[in-house]
Amino acid sequence: MTTCVAMASLAIPIPHGPARSAHLLQRTAREWRDGGEDLLLFAYGSLIWRPEFEYAEALHARVLGYHRVLRMRSSVNRGSPQQPGLVLALVSGGSCRGLVYRIPRNAGEETLERLWAREMPNGVYEPRWLNCMTETGEPRRLRALAFTLSRQSPHWTGTLHEPELLHIFRHAQGRYGTTLDYLLRTVQGLREQGIRDKELERQAHLAAQHGLCAPL
Repeated sequence: MTTCVAMASLAIPIPHGPARSAHLLQRTAREWRDGGEDLLLFAYGSLIWRPEFEYAEALHARVLGYHRVLRMRSSVNRGSPQQPGLVLALVSGGSCRGLVYRIPRNAGEETLERLWAREMPNGVYEPRWLNCMTETGEPRRLRALAFTLSRQSPHWTGTLHEPELLHIFRHAQGRYGTTLDYLLRTVQGLREQGIRDKELERQAHLAAQHGLCAPL
């Protein structure tokens, strides 16, 4: 299957906010339309256990050159301005197992708009077309849209030590629930797909050891 053209790697000099989000949506939609194919989306976190869109196919795949981390500040969805929480992001380096959703072309435009409303209201992520290798059936190389994060972003936390993580797990809550619930649901969703993320499971075990949740 051929897919969309690669997204430019240069950062867009527009501050985070609705204007940047709209710019990125227009650019991403144009790149996808130019490819003339179904929309391919790489899911690595909540889109695995709560996609909220229809898809024709879900393929197990590994994205190359990026890995999943719980190091993106959230002051709305899983935290507050007073107590920021955390959500997942893809950052450069390594690889990451997840799902590639195939959305039929006639539903691609609407799906992108819904994704942007959910994931990109303030344009924090960097949407990119990433190389993936399918793990379902005969291996295939695809390029799928994924939401990545730059380590230069003000929403990047860098390394978080255990006391910081535990404080967040105890106190961070946003409009969609707590950071800890988000972590646990992601670990469960990944396991249901046969995917084990050692670092996320270590963080969940840490929370359980301090009585914040039941053991995995």
